[in-house]
Amino acid sequence: MRASVSGCRMSIGALLNGLLVSVVAALLWKYSQLSEHAALLEEELHMTRQSQEFSQAHIDYHVALQALQEHGTHMVCTGKMHTDRICRFDYLCYCSEADEFIFFHSNSSVMLPNLGSRRFQPALLDLSSVEDHNTQYFNFLELPAAALKFMPKPVFVPDVTLIFNRFNPDNLMHVFHDDLLPVFYTMKQYSDLDDEARLVFMEGWGEGPHFDLYRLLSSKQPLLKEQLRNFGKLMCFTKSYIGLSKMTTWYQYGFVQPQGPKANILVSGNEIRQFARSLMEKMNITTVEEAEKDGGSAENEKEKDKKDDYVVVFSRSTTRLILNEAELIMALAQELQMRVVTVSLEEQSFPSIVQVISGASILVSMHGAQLITSLFLPRGATVVELFPFAVNPEQYTPYKTLASLPGMDLHYISWRNMKEENTITHPDRPWEQGGIVHLEKEEQERILASKDVPRHLCCRNPEWLFRIYQDTLVDIPSLLEVLLEARKTKANFKKSKPASTVHPGRVREPQCQTSVQTRNEAKLTVSWQIPWNLKYLKVREVKYEVWIQEQGENTYMPYILPQQNYTFSENIKPFTTYLVWVRCIFNKNLLGPFADVLMCKT
Repeated sequence: MRASVSGCRMSIGALLNGLLVSVVAALLWKYSQLSEHAALLEEELHMTRQSQEFSQAHIDYHVALQALQEHGTHMVCTGKMHTDRICRFDYLCYCSEADEFIFFHSNSSVMLPNLGSRRFQPALLDLSSVEDHNTQYFNFLELPAAALKFMPKPVFVPDVTLIFNRFNPDNLMHVFHDDLLPVFYTMKQYSDLDDEARLVFMEGWGEGPHFDLYRLLSSKQPLLKEQLRNFGKLMCFTKSYIGLSKMTTWYQYGFVQPQGPKANILVSGNEIRQFARSLMEKMNITTVEEAEKDGGSAENEKEKDKKDDYVVVFSRSTTRLILNEAELIMALAQELQMRVVTVSLEEQSFPSIVQVISGASILVSMHGAQLITSLFLPRGATVVELFPFAVNPEQYTPYKTLASLPGMDLHYISWRNMKEENTITHPDRPWEQGGIVHLEKEEQERILASKDVPRHLCCRNPEWLFRIYQDTLVDIPSLLEVLLEARKTKANFKKSKPASTVHPGRVREPQCQTSVQTRNEAKLTVSWQIPWNLKYLKVREVKYEVWIQEQGENTYMPYILPQQNYTFSENIKPFTTYLVWVRCIFNKNLLGPFADVLMCKT
């Protein structure tokens, strides 16, 4: 009996101990769960704070992380080829340790176009506006969204971002032509790439000397690739665009063939002037826009023009010098009877230079990146580009091409030093500044004896570098002769209005009538009404182009006609079907679309 009571007491004690252990374990487990939850909350709060460091935009870290885990990355692109493709991504991530972008797959991911392995032939897209350059290709790695469990916690960038490569941020020409203009019009293509969007530069360069110009395109500070490493090992962009429009570029630098204008230029001076006007507004630069001068006497206008006209001379302080710059300035002022102003990138702020150039009548400069500022010149101004000895102006034309774009309305003239005694070379300088002492003696002698740099590819041709970095004593009489001739052309330009660039629409109501004259003769009469938009336009010359093709043949007969109907008899056969196309032409070169083809049976 006692034994059973004792056993019962032990059983109750064991039961109580077991219950106590269970309660303590449950409490410890609950505490552990609460601690873990608190740690997760603290980590999410920390990551949210890191994300907020990028922007004032609010982001719910938990919602963003859940969206990435459940839905993965979304990609939708425009463009058929890597050279014209721009892609929009939701939740594209960048791993700074691997230096790779990551596309996370889930059941809800979207990848359009889904190219498979063709994505690597050679790339998804170009990160730069410089076409098909193998240092500018973009691609990403792929991972399942489940891999996020084993990776560092992502930091989310809440801003809409435009991600691209600057091509050469140390060179002002490249900054404008390859970066600023393409970025400006890429942002115009997408409504959410507004003033609040953030630019992200992935080429790996530092800020560079012209970083303030990039700041003009967005109210938010641009991000450098190196800065991304400071915010975390895994960065995820909630919404991003990658790639740049190439529609605004007009020049190719000679990577595949010698440099020159692009084969298919899609931009006009009107778009470039709108861009320039926008930048000037952001730099708080005000200019008096040239307006149509409908009233006032010719004498008053002439006096006003004379008073306002001045010449700007770009001064260089380190390389490619004008050795007699002071003498040149005095000669220009005396001969042209105009005020002469000098500007220098080394000594003045960029906005102050643009302020001066935006009102100039003539801009004079040695060949160089500073001539890109000619896009700020007023309409009717003259660009004078000076070339050192042995450098052919016809082979290096980025600024001539710019000035010649329809709608820029600039005069361009070039001057070339033809006297070898008026040049100073620098063979002992580093190779990138034209030095040649590192070359074999025979090659040095060949370059020194050469009188004309042959066409070449970019970018390290020693003969080109040797000649382009020469200092020049400008032959003032020959330069003045060119300038005075240009002024006569400019006077004629001011009197004439620029030709219309509006294209005609389709001709309306085209029709044909046929008649058989004899067994071997027939007539075909084609008539039409004028394009609808012609009645609202003042066009100097209107003509019509008619193509006639016998059905089943590969050739056609073209005709240019001044009237809206015409009867054809030559080469017209009886009992034959002809295909006829008609379109309108303005001012000899502005072509309209063909109207629907006519089928005319004689």
